[in-house]
Amino acid sequence: MSRDFKKVAIVTGASKGIGAAMALRLARDGIAVVVNYVRAAEAADQIVSAIEAEGGAAISVQADISTPEAMPALFGAAAQAFGGVDILINNAGMMTLSPIAQCDDAMFDALVAANFGGVFRGMREGARRLRDGGRIISVSSSVVGLYQPGYGIYAATKAAVEAMTHVLAKELGSRRITVNVIAPGPVETELFMTGKSEAQVAAITAMSPLGRIGQPDDIAGLAAFLAGPDSAWINGQVIRANGGVI
Repeated sequence: MSRDFKKVAIVTGASKGIGAAMALRLARDGIAVVVNYVRAAEAADQIVSAIEAEGGAAISVQADISTPEAMPALFGAAAQAFGGVDILINNAGMMTLSPIAQCDDAMFDALVAANFGGVFRGMREGARRLRDGGRIISVSSSVVGLYQPGYGIYAATKAAVEAMTHVLAKELGSRRITVNVIAPGPVETELFMTGKSEAQVAAITAMSPLGRIGQPDDIAGLAAFLAGPDSAWINGQVIRANGGVI
């Protein structure tokens, strides 16, 4: 039997990092959360347990957003557990870096499938199934402006997300569904820190006028604003949350 909540959110890639911080923050704002994961079942269950320990409501759902079946499954699980969906946060993605000349077809296809295809299917499912007055929030990256070597394919997939956002915001306006993008700069997550030396981290930190790398909660706070009632007039926007790097 489903339980009805005032607001229900799906957060993709919510077992760790920025996605986990978003899930926890939305739950603290009284929103029921579907915590999506691909492989990290234990981590996702820990997020659910943390939400429930604070009096919130959440379920974890395994789905690989790079596949066509994932988004219908996530929306179906949310409807069964909570009665419907109001907020979709397209956070899941992958970051593999390579100079364009050295990027093989397998790397290209994987990045496009996750970062572009996964968000496209999320937007499509959200456009069909979100309740009126809902929110679609997708995560891009501030590299779509920095144009750094090695980030060509990754940045291109994120630029595609931004372009779709501008269009979908106009398509869904009559239903009062807002569609926006958060484009973080460097954020201290496992995904970002893996493979970077102390010297590289120090150089990246030095790029910020605020003298630090972002934290997942910095991005989660912005997501909570865009998911809430105070953002009703913010639509079709790309918000670069990067501490002034660009």
